[in-house]
Amino acid sequence: MNIGVPTEIKSQEARVGLTPDSVRVLVDNGHKVIIQDKAGLGTGFDNSDYQNSGADIAYTPEDVYTNSDMIVKVKEPLSSELSLIQENQIVFTYFHLSTSSKLTAGLINSKSICIAYETVTNDRGQLPLLIPMSEVAGRMSVQAGAHVLEKPQLGRGILLGGVASIPPAKVLILGGGTVGENAAIIAIGMQAEVIIMDKSDEKLKELYRKFGTDIVTLNSNNIDIGDYIKDCDLLIGAVLIPGANAPKIVSRQMISSMKKGSVVVDVAIDQGGCFETSTPTTHQNPTYLVDGVVHYCVANIPGAVPLTSTLALNKATLPFVLKLANQGYKDALLNDKHLLAGLNVYKGKITYDAIAESLGYESVDPLTIIN
Repeated sequence: MNIGVPTEIKSQEARVGLTPDSVRVLVDNGHKVIIQDKAGLGTGFDNSDYQNSGADIAYTPEDVYTNSDMIVKVKEPLSSELSLIQENQIVFTYFHLSTSSKLTAGLINSKSICIAYETVTNDRGQLPLLIPMSEVAGRMSVQAGAHVLEKPQLGRGILLGGVASIPPAKVLILGGGTVGENAAIIAIGMQAEVIIMDKSDEKLKELYRKFGTDIVTLNSNNIDIGDYIKDCDLLIGAVLIPGANAPKIVSRQMISSMKKGSVVVDVAIDQGGCFETSTPTTHQNPTYLVDGVVHYCVANIPGAVPLTSTLALNKATLPFVLKLANQGYKDALLNDKHLLAGLNVYKGKITYDAIAESLGYESVDPLTIIN
């Protein structure tokens, strides 16, 4: 199979779909890999690294798409890339389609096979291709929040961990999944006061077993979230519904009740955000103010650490890329229910219920149309 890796063109995005080591594995399995010129440069891989691993270099995105059976990316295709996608071409990347009707319509029109990293599953009911980036985003959310709390960034001017005789900042994390857990790791390490809220008692017990008295765990079903939001200094939104829009669990009124200069970081922004006041931002212009509260809503947080992120992502995605290449998409999808769960759009049809529901499409059972 011919596998293409275009250069990511989203603002401030330096990650790359395949590393040179991943290319070597695919080439050793008899596949051809086409890397766009300088696609890995932002991650620290130059053309010669890929050529030494057996890849061919293409100098335009058109050459990558035209000559590839499968495209492996990191972020969703932008408008200029949609017209390059070929009919029956596999596109394997993060899509987050529930928040983008335009992208979804473009993929439907392309009649391509779109498999989303964020909805591939495993035997434990987890999202293994989302986990590595959730780990990075969770940890970075606290790093970013601590920085934005500084006065030059329009924050309150407080140190997350405090100092002797001065209390630490209060960090409230909404959602105890991978993002929330990793945010807690960094917040605890920076000696903040940490509260995690989640709907699941089992998840809260798991977090308590891991962190003990370093955190306070609260069931969000049984309390008024607003009482805790107005008292915190840093609010982390880490709520996820696989493939669907994030629920708006924090209202504008709750945001306006917070102390001036407090900071909110919405890690769920890729899925529309879980704060009513959230709007996607970039690493170039990461923050804005609403009612005196600083909002950090960068839609590709892990893109700020592209080497760590690319290595972690490739470790998770390569087995699926290899399966698709070795078996072809039909056998790979039909023989692996977890990979099949990643199929979002198939030759013009939506095959993922949550996306169809969010955007007003009819969802089609993929098993009835894969051919």
